[in-house]
Amino acid sequence: MKAASPDRQLAGFLAKYTPEISALAAAVIQKLRARLPGARVLVYDNYNALAVAFGATERVADLVLSIALYPRWVNLFFSEGASLPDPSKVLQGSGKRIRSVVLESAADLEKPAIRALIEHALARATPIDPTSSGQVVIKAVSTKQRPRRPAKSAPRVARTPEAE
Repeated sequence: MKAASPDRQLAGFLAKYTPEISALAAAVIQKLRARLPGARVLVYDNYNALAVAFGATERVADLVLSIALYPRWVNLFFSEGASLPDPSKVLQGSGKRIRSVVLESAADLEKPAIRALIEHALARATPIDPTSSGQVVIKAVSTKQRPRRPAKSAPRVARTPEAE
């Protein structure tokens, strides 16, 4: 039996989430792929979340941005977010390197503060060759995973992973 293509596998991972989270993530991925032509798209279906990362190569050190899907929200992560200029104070987190923003819609990527962060992150990153294939690469799939959908009684709350 032939294995599913990486794009189909990614679609299957997204389908584990509620239709709202799945649609938000798919729209964000589409916008980021359009914004970063040629970027490698690395997929990690981990225990806590589905992470989709974008970079020049398959090396973790070359990743610029990623999104992580949780049962009730989607975060946009900046690999070197702690050192990015953030005059609007939109970045969340207290780690030494990574910072994030909770995305309410794919249109959030067009907000001036978030666009500026993306531009600064790209200016510092290993350049992405726009003529590259921009292929999707499944890097890891955890056999044991937390539920991808919220408990029926749990309200939707936007928060960072540190709050869990």
